[in-house]
Formats: sequence, C-alpha cells, structure tokens
Amino acid sequence: MAATAMVSRRFGEKEYKKAGTAAFQLLLFGMLTSVLIGIAGWYFAADILSVMGANQEVIDKGTSYTKIIFAGNTAILMLFIINGAFRGAGQPHLAMRALWLSNGINMVLDPILIFGLFHFEGIGLEGAAWASTVGRSSGVLYQLYHLLNGKHKLVILRENIKIKYKVLKNIILISAGGMGQFMIDSVAWIALTRMTAEFGSVAVAGFTIAFRILIFSLMPAWGLSAAAATLVGQNLGAKKTVRAEISTWLTARYNVIFLGIVTLIYLAMGEFVAELFTDVPEVSQLAGKALKIISLGYVFFALGMVMIQAFNGAGDTRTPAYINIGVLWCLEIPLAYLLAFKFGLKETGIFIAIAICHSLHALVSLWFFKKGSWKKVKV
Repeated sequence: MAATAMVSRRFGEKEYKKAGTAAFQLLLFGMLTSVLIGIAGWYFAADILSVMGANQEVIDKGTSYTKIIFAGNTAILMLFIINGAFRGAGQPHLAMRALWLSNGINMVLDPILIFGLFHFEGIGLEGAAWASTVGRSSGVLYQLYHLLNGKHKLVILRENIKIKYKVLKNIILISAGGMGQFMIDSVAWIALTRMTAEFGSVAVAGFTIAFRILIFSLMPAWGLSAAAATLVGQNLGAKKTVRAEISTWLTARYNVIFLGIVTLIYLAMGEFVAELFTDVPEVSQLAGKALKIISLGYVFFALGMVMIQAFNGAGDTRTPAYINIGVLWCLEIPLAYLLAFKFGLKETGIFIAIAICHSLHALVSLWFFKKGSWKKVKV
C-alpha cells in the first residue's frame, strides 16, 4: 500500500527520481521486516498450527511446511512491495507478468516436488512449500531486473541507494495503517476459521474450499480496485482531485457489475463449483452453501473494496484500518459467535455474519469516502 501510494504520488508530480528513492527505501524496509517475521515464524511454527486448532497429526506433518514458508517470506513481501510500486508507476503489466512467472513455476514444481517424477520420489508436503518459495523468488528476480535495468521511468539508480530517513518515516506511517488493515482482516478470518473448527473437519474443509474459490473469483475485482489506488494517487499528485474522485466512481461501477455476475453464478451453481475441488459430498455441499450465502454480500463488497483502495492510493491507510476494527472485530466476530453457537446455526451462522458485515463494511467505507478527507492527505 505504501509503495502504490508513494510511487503514484511522485509519478503524478513527475518526480521520477524521487520515485526511485522511495522504491529503494521500500525494499530496505521490506527486507528488514521480512527477516524478523521469518525468524519468528520459523521458531514458533508448531505453536502457530496449535493455536489454529490443528491436531497433533497435522502439527507433525505441517510444521516443516510452515517453517519453509516463513523462512521464504522475504520473497512474498518483495513480490507484494515491488508489484505495488509497479502499479503506482502505471506499470501493472510488469506486476502481472511477475505473478504469471512465479505462479507458473510453482504449478510446474508442485507435482514434481510433492509426488516425484521418474526416479525422484518427491518430498510430499514440504515439496509444496519449496515449490511456492522457488516460484515466488523467481518472480522477485524478474521484478528486480525491470526495476534496475533503466528501461522504465521507475528505476533504482546508484544515486537512489542511500537511506532517506524522512522517506522511511513516511513509509512506516503509511505501512502502519496498511499492516493494521491486513492484520485486523487476518485476525478476523483466523477467528472465523477457529470457530468453524469447533464443528469438525468437514466444516473446516468446506469453509477452506469456499474461501479459496471466493479469493480466486475476487482477483479480477482486486485488479480493478488496484487501478483505483493508482489513479487516485497519480491524480492527487497532479493536483486533480475531481478526476481522482471520478476515476474511483467509474472503477466502482465496473466492479459492481463484475461481482454481480459472479454472485448470480454462485447462486445458480454454488455446489457444482465446489464439486470441482472435492469429491466428498458433505464437504462440497457445505462449501456450496458458503458460496451462496457469502456471495450475497458481493455487490456491496465490490463497492467497498474500491473505496478502500482509493483511501490507500491517497496514502490514507488509517481510515480503512479503523473501519476494519469497527466492523470486523467489534461486529463480525461477535455476530458470528452468536449466530453459530448461541442461536445454533453452526457454520451457517458464520457464513451469514460474513455476508452481513462485509456489506456493512462497504457502506461505512462509502460514507467516509464521501466525506473527502482523503483528498488532503500528504504523502
């Protein structure tokens, strides 16, 4: 988020050299952060799985996977940070190609490292972790090539490679709100997953499959939302606040249309879609129900996610963080608990709470967007 906000603002001002300086500070900050996360994740891998409700068999099998993923998390952070910078510079095609490369290599390596090929027997679950890490690292190398080769307006030159404490301070301030958004959202999903675990393995499997399908269908919507962040940042940098607002509304319209179509598909074929990912009838039925219920809030969510990205593109990452606290922590988690356990709706109650709260989240975001305070944020 900080990468998109800062780089887009500098590009709007046509301060390309300062954009390169900001990009270097972002890489430096990301590297330091990822090392700390990697050490903590490696050391507490088994404890993390235990807290998430995993039984001893899952802990025994999954600890090595978790350690490898955390150890390689520098690649994950770099992938996100540099792609954020590319989008801020109006180069989303480079971000897309980096993801194509990383995921393509991951898809090729997964079956080989998990199951083996010819005389190589494969290493099971750990193979999946290595495939993900190698794929992401390859994507980062591709990003660095384009960031350093001098063929684009966004470039890190030798003169940019110096610590700028003022820029680092801005990155930390913007990132704090951005990290807060993700952490609040992640904790909310962890809490919902933990509640679901109380209803058995079938419930967890169905919820997980539905969640993965939902995330996949949201990817084009996230792409549209990311465009809003770039357009807002560049237009604010160019002192064109009206155009920044218009671009947000246009993006929101297209996003609502897209996710409205996705909602109709899930309502009509939710179980069929779930059956493509599991052959266990109980799991596919539950996943199909989750898709139908949660997608009822998709049209509102389409609007909300664009508003949130507009805030982030303007460098106002705190407002979305406060909205997340109010809606996801203070409302969604308690409501899910009440519906699931007190009213006896079990996992269905959790699905209903998600649909309600994500719709409310969008309306609150819209209200704050209309207030217009994001137009005055300095990055």
